[in-house]
Amino acid sequence: MRLFRHLPYFCRGEVVKGFGRGSKELGIPTANFSEQVVESFPSDMSTGIYYGWACVGNGDVHKMVVSIGWNPFYKNIKKSVETHIIHTFKDDFYGEILSIVITGYIRPEKNFDSVEALISAIQEDIEEAKRQLDLPEHLKLKEDNFFRLPEGKTVNKQ
Repeated sequence: MRLFRHLPYFCRGEVVKGFGRGSKELGIPTANFSEQVVESFPSDMSTGIYYGWACVGNGDVHKMVVSIGWNPFYKNIKKSVETHIIHTFKDDFYGEILSIVITGYIRPEKNFDSVEALISAIQEDIEEAKRQLDLPEHLKLKEDNFFRLPEGKTVNKQ
């Protein structure tokens, strides 16, 4: 059994308010999916940090990293899917449709001794994602027709 047989994984859903930590506490804003979308992920998909492509509404497609799991540092009781798009947006986009394609895996979830150590690990994850997404096998998914579908759909596909 391949550990990442679900990749690439295509997902679309509305951006909802998260825990309010990404931007405020970490300086790394994230877009969060609703519980309904999180529950639609394959139950045997490993938790951890992944990379891929993201698009808000019908906007441009950008590189991203996504955390899937319980965020041990914050001791979440609910599983979350938090996407950090490697792009600076002028405004929040709550209520917009976020489309993501997860193309690769970086590392498992783990706990950290401090917020600074967590931020450092996230920065390393971002750099790794940038490197991986420049490879041809990942770059081709940036142009996937999934990003060109009409807005309003929240159906996941594999």
